[in-house]
Parts: sequence; C-alpha cells; structure tokens
Amino acid sequence: MPELVYPPVIAACKTMFRVLDLKLAVEGAHHVPRTGGVVLASNHVSYLDFIFCGLGALESRRLVRFMAKDAVFRHRVSGPLMRGMRHIPVDRQAGAESYAAAVRALRAGEAVGVFPEATVSRSLTVKALKSGTARMARDADVPVLPVALWGSQRLWTKGRPRTLTRRHTPITIEVGEPMLPGAYPDTAAMTADLAARLSAMVDRAQREYPDRPAGPEDRWWLPAHLDGTAPTPEEAAALDAADREARKP
Repeated sequence: MPELVYPPVIAACKTMFRVLDLKLAVEGAHHVPRTGGVVLASNHVSYLDFIFCGLGALESRRLVRFMAKDAVFRHRVSGPLMRGMRHIPVDRQAGAESYAAAVRALRAGEAVGVFPEATVSRSLTVKALKSGTARMARDADVPVLPVALWGSQRLWTKGRPRTLTRRHTPITIEVGEPMLPGAYPDTAAMTADLAARLSAMVDRAQREYPDRPAGPEDRWWLPAHLDGTAPTPEEAAALDAADREARKP
C-alpha cells in the first residue's frame, strides 16, 4: 500500500524545524535496522515525542507506527492523519486488541513505536515501565531499541503552556543498542533492563544538554535531582493519581 500521508507529514515537520531552527542532535540512528520488525521504546517527556522518536529512524528509511490513545484517532483533525500514517490506536479499556495489532505489525516487518511509561512523565525522569513492550517483542521475536529524548518538554509538556513557536531549542534523540528477547529469561527481566538503559541514557542526555536555564523561573524543565523545579517522582505520582480520580465518572 503506498504511503500517501506519512512522507508529506515528515516533510512538513522538517520544514517547521528549520523555521524554528531547532538544534536536533541524533545519535545511534545506525542501530535501527533497515528491514524487519523492531520496537522503538522511548521515554516520554512531551506530547511531541512521537515526532522526535520517529526522526531517529529516518536514516534507516523506516516509518514508525506509533501506539497512541484512541482519542487521538477520533479527533477531527488528528484522526485522519493518524489513520493515514497507519499508527495503532490504543483503547485502555480493551488493550488486548491494540496489543494484537502491534504484534501483527511487528511480524509483518513494521517498526512500532511505544512509550512504555504510558503517560508523559511530570518528573522528567523515567517512570515505572509497563511490561507490554517486552511482551510484544517476545511474541513477535523482534529486537527492542531504547530511545532517549530530551529537550522536547520545553516545547509542550504536561502542566505547562505550549510554546510550539520557541526557537533555537536543542533536542536530543539517542537510539540505544538493540535488546534481543532471547537474551532474557522472562518479560520481567527484559522490562527491568529496558528501564535501566532508558534511565541511564536520559540521565546522560540531561547532563550533556547544551542549554542551561535562563534564571530561577526557567528551571521548570529540569528534574528535581538536577536542581530543577519539576515535581519529584513522588509528587508526580500523586498528581497522576489525582488526574485519574478526576476522570472517573
């Protein structure tokens, strides 16, 4: 089936990045195989992370099919785009169907993008990971590539106003070495190693990031353990719990 939607969307994003003069630093793109099923598992600090994670696969000419909440597919603007790019809707009330669709895509040789934390991390650190990433990799017998993103939270993240026209922002995109399911005794072990790798990669990206806050009020985009004013992991967990409670009927 021809790709009629994805390439123009990528071209539009690249044009926007040039206009905004975003400082994109992509490392480890050579880890993405040119063919065959593969899972790209990224940390999640921004609502734009699917764009930047996908950029990590462009050198290998791969189009990443992201798993995203089904509400995005029902939106009158984003819905047609998401379906046209063949992303995978996730209904959290019926997760088995979404999981099966992802495994089918992997077995068909697709690159599938996932955010194993499930939601944007308010603490800007790696949250506890869901086991679905490791399970689908094992079921489809494909590698997992950890992907660390940093800087995208300065454009749009949870609890902050959007600043999509912000210029000259550095964005770090690092693709890690492949994790092969057969190297682990079970899903739990693979998930634990993925969490450790993501945490180490994100920590390195944070410490090597070329920008520093402009002043005390600009420290919001740094995690608490690096003297930022983002919520601690404990505070972020409490805020997430309050959000879930508020959404209950």
